[in-house]
Amino acid sequence: MISSLSALDRLKQGNRRFVTGKDIREISFEHSQSRQSPSEQRPFAIVLGCSDSRVPAELVFNQGLGDLFVIRVAGNIVRPSQIGSVEYAAETFGTKLVVVLGHSLCGAVLATLNQLQQPSGSRSPNFRPIVDFIRPSVESCLASGHREPGTAFPDELLQAAVRANIRASVDRLKQGSEILEKMIKDERLLVVGAEYSVETGVVEFLVEET
Repeated sequence: MISSLSALDRLKQGNRRFVTGKDIREISFEHSQSRQSPSEQRPFAIVLGCSDSRVPAELVFNQGLGDLFVIRVAGNIVRPSQIGSVEYAAETFGTKLVVVLGHSLCGAVLATLNQLQQPSGSRSPNFRPIVDFIRPSVESCLASGHREPGTAFPDELLQAAVRANIRASVDRLKQGSEILEKMIKDERLLVVGAEYSVETGVVEFLVEET
């Protein structure tokens, strides 16, 4: 299995191909099957991303079948099932890189900001836990920002909230599992955050910030 830094570089190169449209990798099912046995998988990176239809990790990073172990959930939140999935991939496949992939204009983050300003009892009880999970990481952003009643949240406030949520998910992965904590300590696993821009297609890695 390639190193975490090599995996990170491979994702960066893939995103550059995606953005520029140059040397786009076209992986057919037949070609993918020829690279590895159907009975095994060797993903070089784990991506915990948002369920938003505009952010498919394999396309954003221009990777093929079997290259990424992708976990998707609204708001790229980290709960026990997501931690367990990361543990499984890291232990079973020896994958050394985990990327928490948030994105601009995230609906789950926006819904949380709206809920903090205008609590609504009509929200689905199934969606409420997602909002409650995001809430602690974005409250400080809302407190420091300003929005006129009836207007949209400023772009900078929404971006700050999106990044705060990404960092919170990275922290939960780093501190919410003895298995992952040990792998990180032994330098067998790197967990980083990243933000995908739905406007430009560019992924910005937040390595220094996480």
